[in-house]
Amino acid sequence: MDNSSDVASLAERLIACESVTPARGAVFDAFDTMIAPLGFEVHRFIAGGHVENCLAIRRGPAGSRHFAFAGHLDVVPPGEGWSSPPFTPERRAGLLYGRGAVDMKGSVAAMVAALGEVPPEAGTVSLIITGDEEGEAVHGTRALIELIRERGEIPDLCLVGEPTSVARLGDMAKIGRRGSVNVFLEAEGREGHVAYPHLADNPLPRLVALLAELDALVLDQGTGWFQPSNLEITDIEVGNPAHNVIPARARARISIRFNDLHSGAQLGEMVAAIAARHGASARAVVSGESYLTPPGELSAIVVAAIEAETGHAPELSTTGGTSDARFLKDLCPVIDFGPPNATMHKRDEAVALDDLAALARIYRRIALAALTGDQS
Repeated sequence: MDNSSDVASLAERLIACESVTPARGAVFDAFDTMIAPLGFEVHRFIAGGHVENCLAIRRGPAGSRHFAFAGHLDVVPPGEGWSSPPFTPERRAGLLYGRGAVDMKGSVAAMVAALGEVPPEAGTVSLIITGDEEGEAVHGTRALIELIRERGEIPDLCLVGEPTSVARLGDMAKIGRRGSVNVFLEAEGREGHVAYPHLADNPLPRLVALLAELDALVLDQGTGWFQPSNLEITDIEVGNPAHNVIPARARARISIRFNDLHSGAQLGEMVAAIAARHGASARAVVSGESYLTPPGELSAIVVAAIEAETGHAPELSTTGGTSDARFLKDLCPVIDFGPPNATMHKRDEAVALDDLAALARIYRRIALAALTGDQS
């Protein structure tokens, strides 16, 4: 399948739509026009008043297998200093430049191109596409999952097109992810003049001692599939404009990325207990739990497809950040696989045109194998 120009053109149409989180409107219109001719039944809806999502389904014969691709059309803000306008796609020296080229409009374009080569009689296929992955992810994939369950359209297997490759296309796929919890800490005191500390209550020493204890924690040594959990201090806020005033309160925030030895709730409770010993409060917000899709049918399909197109097998990993697979794993086995991630979230984000074409061919192999067992 020589589709390098077709895939790149599809990606360019998506990149040209400015779709900073939360995405809606034009980028979904462009996506809609790509998939409607392929026979998809398209369900677009707004969740939470501002997030657009799309569930597109093309049904195969009754009782056939159901394979889903999942992804997002929203992007992070482009920032400054691009060599070319971030929402004006440009091909230079074998690369396609533009915000979202890697994360992850290029992958979505490859999905569309791949499914265009999968015959309807092979089975049921769907595209689970959100406009809120880079943001809070509250009204995105989670809302799509609710719709999928309501409609009884649960896939057998799912692949998320996040950029997982490192040095070259196909060198890594993600079969799991660590969980994520942010904890907001606050120490209350009593303001006063620094010359009269006995008339005040400085919350800063308590907060500093709390952060020191948290920073010294060793949560675990990792597991067979997961790296060690880590706790990082991400913000300290006092907001004291006066040099001679003891502040009334001090705040901080920590972020914990954790493996399958923990849960977000358990870690939040642990931090809250430590905070209480220091006279502080803690509020935990769990972004997602850790998950693992153990090596099995889906990973074998993905590995075989990558090896057939690139000549090398990927490393199966759980490293890196979170993805919406943390929600989709509640539906069916799920794996993340996509292009090299070196330029994602950076200025001059770019994907190799050859990689886009190869990614579409890999995705086609994965979809066919998932539906029929045919890995040709």
